[in-house]
Amino acid sequence: MNHDQIHIIGGAELHGEIPVQGAKNAALKIMAAALLSDEVCTIPNLPDIEDVRRMAELIAALGADIKTDSAGTHISGSGISSTVLPADLAGKLRASIMLAAPLLARFGEVTLPYPGGCNLGVRPIDLFLEGFTALGASVTEAEKGFSIQAPQGLIGASILLPKVSVMATESLMIAAVLAKGTTTIKNAAMEPEIPALAEYLIKNGAKIEGAGTSTIIIHGVSQIGASAFTLIPDRIEAGTFAILGLLTNSEITVTNIVPEHLESLWLHLRKAGATLDFTKNSVTTKRHHGLTSTNITTHEYPGFVTDLQAPYTALMTQATGMSLIHETIFAGRLFYTDLLASMGANVIMCDPHRVVIHGPTQLHGRFLTSPDIRAGIALILAGLAATGTTTIDNVYQIDRGYHDIVGRLQKLGANITRVSKDAL
Repeated sequence: MNHDQIHIIGGAELHGEIPVQGAKNAALKIMAAALLSDEVCTIPNLPDIEDVRRMAELIAALGADIKTDSAGTHISGSGISSTVLPADLAGKLRASIMLAAPLLARFGEVTLPYPGGCNLGVRPIDLFLEGFTALGASVTEAEKGFSIQAPQGLIGASILLPKVSVMATESLMIAAVLAKGTTTIKNAAMEPEIPALAEYLIKNGAKIEGAGTSTIIIHGVSQIGASAFTLIPDRIEAGTFAILGLLTNSEITVTNIVPEHLESLWLHLRKAGATLDFTKNSVTTKRHHGLTSTNITTHEYPGFVTDLQAPYTALMTQATGMSLIHETIFAGRLFYTDLLASMGANVIMCDPHRVVIHGPTQLHGRFLTSPDIRAGIALILAGLAATGTTTIDNVYQIDRGYHDIVGRLQKLGANITRVSKDAL
């Protein structure tokens, strides 16, 4: 884990183009799905970020083959020699739980430690375990995790998710692909990463209907293959960079995006007074004469995505009026607003799920510690809009989801540098 800091001198107007990487939230799921087969899955646009590196380490620790060359990253489940996820690695990445499904589906067993990653609320794994149980597996809890067994194979079932969960939906899709019979997932998540995962699985022999709707039907098959697959663009990056353009009152073009994946964001930005120009795969932010505060409530897709709540909150500190930010997905995800307040933002926390922002207020550079991946990028955005120098510590959290963020923002004209603590 690195111990670098990011230093920002704010106030610069940005300009130019910034391309979006392959989607982090799709990458981790395709990497897991690749383990369903002995064949080789090649991903040409896998983002070089810390969460992907941790997933690659986990895959290698299981004995699977994973390597990267000029054509992309190649993953094969042919050499898997263990169904025990090592706790030291799994504890660094919540998405490690995604590896349980292919191991259980193929080998009838998996030993799963408690997963790590962002500590956002409780983020329980009950939905995963209940889903596996519904598919015929037995779950035994041990001191440090869970032993999940299905020695006779998984059996299709009708599963109603008590709450919408993207990873639970994806995990059950992967598990059900090799189950005997038909599985129906009701109250399924509808995020763009879901049909992307289904597209990969169907391409390689799975039988799936309804991905992208609230009811997904999977007809089990005896085996599936693997192949090359290009990830969809990262919609969280796309939205973050569009917000950056407006926050710094700059004309920048965000390329390699799917505009339809962010319709709720565009709606709110336009309500705030933003002018946005679109092509089929880009958005350009136009300079403005001030924005108007708007309220947001995070919601499952196609609602306002929780991963853009923090950047949007940073934007609202510079909008005129009062905005209510209501976070309904993760408890504790608004605590970073104390850091915005330390920069000069007028923030009132009503309760752990709601804050009120009064703007605009001038932000001032401060020493800040990134609490998590999405709050971390919001602090970078705030630093770019602030006067003076902002120093951000715990950069690893930002590296988890954003490849070379400093170099990419420098190309837009941002006064931002990365410094090793050892050099300080």
